[in-house]
Amino acid sequence: MKSIQITKPGEIQIKEVPMPVVGKDEALLQILYCGICGADVASFTGNQPFTTYPRIPGHEFSARIVEIGENDRGLKAGDIVTANPYFNCGHCYACQRGLVNACTDNQTMGVQRDGSFCEYVAMPVSRIIPGKGLSAKALALIEPFSISCHALSRAAVRPGDNLLIMGAGPIGLFALMKAKAMGARVAIADLLDNRLALAESYGADMTISVEKEDLAEKAAAFTDGNGFDVCVEACGQPATFLSCIDAAAHGANIILIGNGKKETTFVHSVLLKKELNVFGSRNAYTKDFEELIELVAAGGADVLKMVSGVYPMERAEEAFSALAHNDGTLAKLLIQIAD
Repeated sequence: MKSIQITKPGEIQIKEVPMPVVGKDEALLQILYCGICGADVASFTGNQPFTTYPRIPGHEFSARIVEIGENDRGLKAGDIVTANPYFNCGHCYACQRGLVNACTDNQTMGVQRDGSFCEYVAMPVSRIIPGKGLSAKALALIEPFSISCHALSRAAVRPGDNLLIMGAGPIGLFALMKAKAMGARVAIADLLDNRLALAESYGADMTISVEKEDLAEKAAAFTDGNGFDVCVEACGQPATFLSCIDAAAHGANIILIGNGKKETTFVHSVLLKKELNVFGSRNAYTKDFEELIELVAAGGADVLKMVSGVYPMERAEEAFSALAHNDGTLAKLLIQIAD
């Protein structure tokens, strides 16, 4: 079968690899669409510390079941599905407590193990998630949506809450969609005006261009001087985390989604003074996928407007390069593997 491989930083090749061997309690899936994640782009640019080369990237995907044995979940050949791509060990302390998303030996498809940018994969039946009639394109967007959904579940978001998102990339935009569906008033900040224009079209109540506007002034106007009830850091940068601390109301919740690599220095007494709650967020649960599929199927979120383009397998390097040099006009790019 054909696979898309990052052979080394900056280089992608289409290579023939053996068909997957389907093990016990596994199904054979034909991949339909794959989304390009920021982690995949980091692997392409050589900035992903967990990736070795060559690597088949990808963990945002939709698929058609080709072969599946008898199962108690009603899954059958021909079903259009997605899957949970975070493989956990099942026996570490986190797994023992049900925190499978934070497994100490987590292996995410496309990062620590080969991923979905190929024609077929073998997948444990327990990881397959029914598509509930969603299109194959929409299902390929559920995984990144689930990252934001899981993050917001870390801290109670209530209708009417004032919520700040630092970063209007895809994860920030998905967080915007979910927060609006939860009834929050959402402000979103970014460096790039093109991203903020996307956020406005997705229903942001206020956008903040951090290079042109004063975040503190805008925050005070938006919250009547009280600060934000929830702040979501979706960039992974020290400055944006510090901005969340400054913009948070007393007793507020801060949620960290952005995967940063730089040290952050601050006087921690501000956390005490404001009695802030700071939550990390990693991966997602299967229940997050299922909840979002129901939300999208019910018309509660239009994920397809996140798609900025669809590329065939043969143009994968072009798609990766476009995202590596994104000026903010691109949200999600999909690779079409099959119809």
